[in-house]
Amino acid sequence: MVNVDNTKSQMRKGMLEYCILLLLRHRPLYANDIISQLKEAEMIVVEGTLYPLLNRLKKDGLLKYEWQESTQGPPRKYYALTEDGEDALQQLDASWNELAKTVNILHENNPY
Repeated sequence: MVNVDNTKSQMRKGMLEYCILLLLRHRPLYANDIISQLKEAEMIVVEGTLYPLLNRLKKDGLLKYEWQESTQGPPRKYYALTEDGEDALQQLDASWNELAKTVNILHENNPY
């Protein structure tokens, strides 16, 4: 029997990188802003998951960051897409559109 919770968790993990790149498409964001926006979109993520992923994306050359002064404490690290990150996002957009099309076709052709 399929463990539905495990499958859902794996689907979310697979989408998280894409969702982060989507959030950073238009402007740099602070990590807490990324978490808040993901929660608003009902993609629950915790700091312990987000920070290693942000570090990996930076190491892979998809993200960069800069420190900005904050009126509410120490300087904050704001993440933004690099040119490679923008290219990766375009490729992920195309992949998402293909996957969504496939799922929609299968869904529509299999009435229940």
